[in-house]
Amino acid sequence: MILLRVPKNLKVHSALFLVALLYGANYSIAKVALPQYLEPFGFILLRITVATALFWIFSLLVTSEKIQSRKDFLLLFISAIFGVAVNQLFFFKGLSLTNPINASVIMTTSPIMVLIAAYFIGKERLTFSKIIGVITAGLGAYLLLTKDGISLTEGTFLGDLFILLNGTSYAIYLVVVKPLMSKYRPITVIKWIFLFGVFLTLPFGYEQLTQANWNNIPIEAWLSIAYVIVGATFSVYLLNVWALKFVNSSVVGIYIYLQPMISTLVAVSFRGDPLELTTVMYSLLIMVGVYIVSRF
Repeated sequence: MILLRVPKNLKVHSALFLVALLYGANYSIAKVALPQYLEPFGFILLRITVATALFWIFSLLVTSEKIQSRKDFLLLFISAIFGVAVNQLFFFKGLSLTNPINASVIMTTSPIMVLIAAYFIGKERLTFSKIIGVITAGLGAYLLLTKDGISLTEGTFLGDLFILLNGTSYAIYLVVVKPLMSKYRPITVIKWIFLFGVFLTLPFGYEQLTQANWNNIPIEAWLSIAYVIVGATFSVYLLNVWALKFVNSSVVGIYIYLQPMISTLVAVSFRGDPLELTTVMYSLLIMVGVYIVSRF
């Protein structure tokens, strides 16, 4: 039997696409349990605590690698602030106040912020092709968001703002964590980031978590919680940090542009929303933008 060797570039982009798929579906799936059965900050503390345990158990199975310096611990702590605490707290609070499609589209601002942050600290070049890719994908995301008009009077503005802050935080995280990726294995980095994240989110989520009525949580909500922890946290973070070892942070960030398309498709499948031709066209624009940035 002949074994086919899969090119590294294909593996990386396949992993990033899987991240977009898992996280795109997360916008709708997380709302099954949020906030009807778990308040946002309590959900986040549960998510981070269980995921931390999974990361440390997985780490024990694959490596005994140690952190080498205090400077690296400081970078891990800063990464935890932006990549776990601020990112997750704002995301779930925002998601509880807005709808999945709005949230996923607003997250498309993150790659732009990644490019700007990385450019100003001298980590990446702002090439013409990247600018074209960002504009193309950004246009598709904007058209997808505004195809039915924009309303700031229906109670989603605060939630949208929190999602924007979440995207900004995640962009900073992608830039800050990059040096650690070239020095340590992905699981070593992520297990420490999440451990710090538990302590950072504990003051915000402890009361909400302890006040949850666990006996009244139905099976579909438990499945939602399991998906968020195992699929959209454990798997997503591992795949992202692995990909950062081989590509620039802007390439990882650009895959966020796929999330509005995926979130829309999930909403159509599970919520019965009509699939319009304009939605397909704008989603294709997003995919073209992703291709330009990742290819050139």
